[in-house]
Amino acid sequence: MSTNGGVLIVAEAGGAELRPASYELVTAGKKVVEGLGGPLTALLMGSSIDAAARQLAGASVDRILVADDERLAHLPIDAVTTVVERVVRDVGPTAVLIPATTAGIEYGPRAAARLRVGLASDCVDLGAEDGSLVAVRPVLGGRVQTAVKLGQSQPQMATVRLGSFEPASTGDGGPTPERVAVELGESDQRIKVTGVAAKEAAGGVGLEEATVIVGGGRGLKEPKNFELVEQLATALGGAVAATRAVTDAGWRPHHEQVGQTGRTVAPRLYLAIGISGAVQHLVGIQGSDYVVAINRDPDAPIFKIASFGIVGDLFEIVPALTAELKA
Repeated sequence: MSTNGGVLIVAEAGGAELRPASYELVTAGKKVVEGLGGPLTALLMGSSIDAAARQLAGASVDRILVADDERLAHLPIDAVTTVVERVVRDVGPTAVLIPATTAGIEYGPRAAARLRVGLASDCVDLGAEDGSLVAVRPVLGGRVQTAVKLGQSQPQMATVRLGSFEPASTGDGGPTPERVAVELGESDQRIKVTGVAAKEAAGGVGLEEATVIVGGGRGLKEPKNFELVEQLATALGGAVAATRAVTDAGWRPHHEQVGQTGRTVAPRLYLAIGISGAVQHLVGIQGSDYVVAINRDPDAPIFKIASFGIVGDLFEIVPALTAELKA
C-alpha cells in the first residue's frame, strides 16, 4: 500500500442528496488533518450521485473520488467494502473516517479487517498526537469517555457517531470529482438491493432527518398513551422516538428506539416525555442542541442533562402543550 498521507473520509448520499452525516464527517476530517497534515480526500459511493458529489465539492475538501455505479445503489455491504478497501490502498491515507450510519457500521469493520488494521468505533471526538489518530469514544455503557491512540500502523480507521461534529457549510465550486473504476467480483455481488421501502414515521418525519424529535418512555404507562407523543410530534412537525424499555415491551417498533443499542440522533430539539434518563438512552440523544424533559419525578436523571425541565403530570402537560401549539 502506498502512503500518501492525509485523511480519507467516506461520505454517503441518499439519492441525489448528500446525507447530513457526510457534512459532519467533513468537519471531523478537517480537524484531524490539522494534526496529521496532508490533504482531505472524500470518497462518495452510490448510483446517480452527481448532484451529491457537487454538494460535497462545495464543502471545502481537497479531493473528491466518486464511485458511481448502479451496483452500488443503496450501498450493498460486500460491494462497498471492496470499493473502500481498493480506494484506501490506492490513496494511502494516514487516517480513514467512516460515518457510524447503518451502512457504515457494517462496511467499516469489514474494510479494516481486509486491510489488517484496527478500527476505533463510535467516536464522539477526534484529534491527532505524534502522527497518530486519537479517538475519543464512550465505554461502560456511555458512563465514561476514553481517548484511544491508534499507534503507527496505517491507515488508522474510525467510525464517527452522528451528531458529534458540527456540519460543514457548503457552497459553489470546489475540486472536480474524479471517477473511480468500480471493479466487483462475483463474491461482491452475492447480495443485490432491489429497492428500499421506507417505514412511515409517526409525525411524518424520519428520525435521522428530523430537527424535532418527541421521545416517549415507560412513564406513559401503556401503549395507547403514545398517542400523546404522536400528536405532539405532529404539531411540531417532528418525529417520534422511544426508549429501549418501550420497544422491548412491544409498545413501539424497534426502528424508533433511540439509545446505545438503537439509533443515535442529533435534532435541534428533543422532548423527553416520561423518560427517566437511563445512561443508555442519554448516549443516543447527546447530540441534541436542546433537550426538554417532562417528568413527575424531580430527581429523574434526565433533568441533569435537560436544557429545560418541567416537573409535573405528563398527562396534563402534554395535551395542554399540543393544544397551545395547534392554536
